[in-house]
Amino acid sequence: MARSCLSIILAAGEGTRMRSKRSKVLHEVGRLPLVRHVGRAALQAGADRLALIVGRDGDEVAAAVRRDSETVAVFEQRERLGTGHAVLAAREAIEQGFDDIVVLFGDTPLLTANTIERARAELFKGADVCVIGFRPADPTGYGRLVETEGELVAIREEKDASESERLIGFCNAGIMAFAGRDALDLLTAIGNENAKGEYYLTDIVEIARGRGRRVVAIEAPVAETIGVNNRSELAEVEALWQAFARERMMISGVTLIDPGTVFFAYDTELGEDVTVEPNVWFGPGVSVGEGAVIHAFCHLEGARIGPDASIGPFARLRPGTDLAETAKVGNFCEVKNTSVSRGAKINHLSYVGDASVGAEANIGAGTITCNYDGALKHLTEIGEKAFIGSNSALVAPVRIGREAYVGSGSVVTEDVPDEALALARGRQVNKHGRGKAIAEKNRAAKAAKKATKSDR
Repeated sequence: MARSCLSIILAAGEGTRMRSKRSKVLHEVGRLPLVRHVGRAALQAGADRLALIVGRDGDEVAAAVRRDSETVAVFEQRERLGTGHAVLAAREAIEQGFDDIVVLFGDTPLLTANTIERARAELFKGADVCVIGFRPADPTGYGRLVETEGELVAIREEKDASESERLIGFCNAGIMAFAGRDALDLLTAIGNENAKGEYYLTDIVEIARGRGRRVVAIEAPVAETIGVNNRSELAEVEALWQAFARERMMISGVTLIDPGTVFFAYDTELGEDVTVEPNVWFGPGVSVGEGAVIHAFCHLEGARIGPDASIGPFARLRPGTDLAETAKVGNFCEVKNTSVSRGAKINHLSYVGDASVGAEANIGAGTITCNYDGALKHLTEIGEKAFIGSNSALVAPVRIGREAYVGSGSVVTEDVPDEALALARGRQVNKHGRGKAIAEKNRAAKAAKKATKSDR
C-alpha cells in the first residue's frame, strides 16, 4: 500500500485524574511512556510523519516521541476546545497533502500497528472516513456506531440515542482515519453548536455523509482501545501489556515457570530455551542468549547475558553488565558496568562494579571491587583463570593477573602479577588464655546485672 500517511497524536490533555506532576502520556507501561507506544505503532503502520499535539510538558512529550523518529512535527494546543479543534492544531502538517490522515490518542498504548493498517486499508479501498470501534462487555456510556448496509451512518452519544440504538454493542473508540484529499474541508466544517461549545471530531461522520462521502467502521480488540485516565487504569493496562508480552515470549520458545510473576520491559529480548524462574523483573535494555537460566528473584536492567549463562537467585544486574556464554552470577550478587568472560563465576554475596573479569576466573564469596574514591570510578581488571579468595576487597584501579591468586580476606591495593599469590591481611596473633579471661569477665558482668534487677 504505497500511500503517504500523517499520524496525528493527541497528547495535550491535562490528565488531572492521574494526580501527577508530569503529563499523563509520560507515565509508563512496560517501561515505555504511553505516548511512545502510540508513536511506535503509528510508525510500524507506515506513518511518514507524526504530528504531535501537546500541551502540558510539551518539550518532554516531544523528546520522548523523537527517541523513535525524527519525523515529528510538534504543535501546541493552547485552548482545550475539543478533539476537532485539537486535530486542526496540526493544520500546517495536514496541508502538506498526505494520502491518509490517522488520528490517534497518546494515552492508548495497547493499540497495534495491525489495527491502524486495517483502517488505512479501508481508505485504500475507497472509504473517505474509517472509524475504529470496539465491543465492550457493557456499552453503557459509550457512543454507539450506527451502521446501515456496511456503512457507518452516525456516531450516537448515549444521551441522544434511541432505545433501539442503545442496544447496539458496537461502540466508538475515538480513533479514526480519513482521506487526506478532503481532510481540511471536513475538519473545518466541524462546528461547536453544542452544550459545551466544543468542536467534536465525531461530527466528521455526519459531515462526510452529508457530502456523499463513504464512511465505514472497523472493529478492534477491546484491549487496544483502552485509554489511561488514572493510576488504576494505568495498572490495568500494565497488566494487559505484561500478559501479552509473556504470551509472546512463551510462543517464541521461552520457559516461564510462573508467568504471572515475571515482568518485562518493552525491549526485553530472550532467546530460545531461556528459562525464567518466578519473581524476575526486567528493566529496559536486557537481552538474554539461548539456553540461559534466570533464577528466581532477580532484577535485571541494561544487561547483556550470553548463551547458557546462569543468573541468581536473588541477583541484581545493573546497566553495563555484559556476560559471555556460560558465565555465572550467583545468589545475592550485584554486578554493574562489568564484562564477565566465558565461564567466569561470581558465585555469591559479591559486588563487582566497573570491572573486567577474564575467562574462567572465580570470584569468591563476599568479594568487593572498591571502584569509587568519592569523586571518580576506577577499573578493576581480573585476568583469565584468576582466583579471588572469599571476603576480599580489590581497591581500584588495580589489576589481578592471569592465573593469579588472592588469599581470602585480602585488601588488594597493588597490581598482582600473572600467576602470583597475593596475601594482603594482618598477621594472626594468638593470645593464650585470653579467651578464658574474657569469658569469666562476661559471666561476672551478667551476674551483677541480674542481681541488680532482682533488687528492684
